[in-house]
Amino acid sequence: MIEVYNDEYFMKQAIVEAQKAMEIGEIPVGAVIVCNKQIIARAHNQTELLTDVTAHAEILAITSASNHLGNKYLQNCTLYVTLEPCIMCSGALRWSQLSKVVYGASDDKNGFMRYGKELLHPQTKLEYGVRHDECSTLLKQFFEARRKLKT
Repeated sequence: MIEVYNDEYFMKQAIVEAQKAMEIGEIPVGAVIVCNKQIIARAHNQTELLTDVTAHAEILAITSASNHLGNKYLQNCTLYVTLEPCIMCSGALRWSQLSKVVYGASDDKNGFMRYGKELLHPQTKLEYGVRHDECSTLLKQFFEARRKLKT
């Protein structure tokens, strides 16, 4: 039997969020948090809109999911995010105790994996590369368009 609600499906939902960010001029990163195969939080980068350097998709999604569940811990939840979380977000992910983190595109320059998976909670499972090409393409298109505007 084919499972409809799998990592590919939920990453596609995070990509939809990333597209929303791009439409408003934000770096196109999107995130969803899933609990029991249901999306309980959706978010995209809003650092420019909110004039807040901490308004990353992951942070906003954690806040929304915690409010939804009425709990600061997200132990039975999975985060799907289009770009490898930065070190700031990895700290929030650690404290929220997510069961699993899945990201699409790697971020060799600013991603937390430069420092190792140990930045996440010891019980958190990690998966990466889900819909990698789609996630990477979205970011490349955004930055190419931005460079063209500057010239």
